[in-house]
Amino acid sequence: MTKRYTAFFIVLLCFLSHPVYGALQSGPPQTGIDEKLGQYVPLDLAFTDEEGKSVLLKELVSRPTVVSLIYYTCSGACPALLSGLSEALDALELTPGKEFTVLTVSFDETDTPSTAAETKRNYLSGMHTQFPESEWKYLTGSSENIRKLTDSVGFRFARVRNGFLHPVSLIVLSPEGKVIRYLYGTSFLPRDLSMAVYEASQGRPGRTVGKLLLYCFSYDPQGKKYVFNILKVVGTVTILFVILFVVYLNISNKAYQKKRTDNGRE
Repeated sequence: MTKRYTAFFIVLLCFLSHPVYGALQSGPPQTGIDEKLGQYVPLDLAFTDEEGKSVLLKELVSRPTVVSLIYYTCSGACPALLSGLSEALDALELTPGKEFTVLTVSFDETDTPSTAAETKRNYLSGMHTQFPESEWKYLTGSSENIRKLTDSVGFRFARVRNGFLHPVSLIVLSPEGKVIRYLYGTSFLPRDLSMAVYEASQGRPGRTVGKLLLYCFSYDPQGKKYVFNILKVVGTVTILFVILFVVYLNISNKAYQKKRTDNGRE
């Protein structure tokens, strides 16, 4: 009996390693975030700001820095991310330029300073507070430098016919360029952002928030939004239930065999 359950468990493990299950678990394998907490971004990389000026990251990352990686022609997740960020910045009880700064970097090498400037105007004009223009820079760059930056923070994206597949997250850096925190999703609690900025000022990597919740959602490239992935959630719960059931059967069978043995000795 035990051998039968063991064989079934082995078959189940094979199913867990099957590509179908892998697809349920991770989505498109070429996109996502491999967290690089405690590692450093290369601050000698050159980008172009929204005014067309060439700047080095080390000129901009001199205090805790909130980084958003987007592309300016995006009409789905990227605007939602910037809207969520601007709303959180509106409610933040911190002084931009003194306690933190913000960078938005396009990972599309075809984006230009003019599109960056237009995007910047749109979001700054929609804020209730007078956020200093110099403390939220919008950057474009070469494909080589973009790749070096995204690789250093574990940000994996892929070009598709109508744009890009990409994760959605803020990345908070220390003044030395150390990766401190990832904040996932498109809406952010001001206290979470404040805590991330504080941790960055201390140079202390913090815990990621929202990643487990984000697991339950998948990006829909056609609808250009995140949707609840019921197949992934139901599949995961079902598999966990089967694993627990198999473990229960093994434990029950061992207890039954032990009881029979003890009764036979009596």
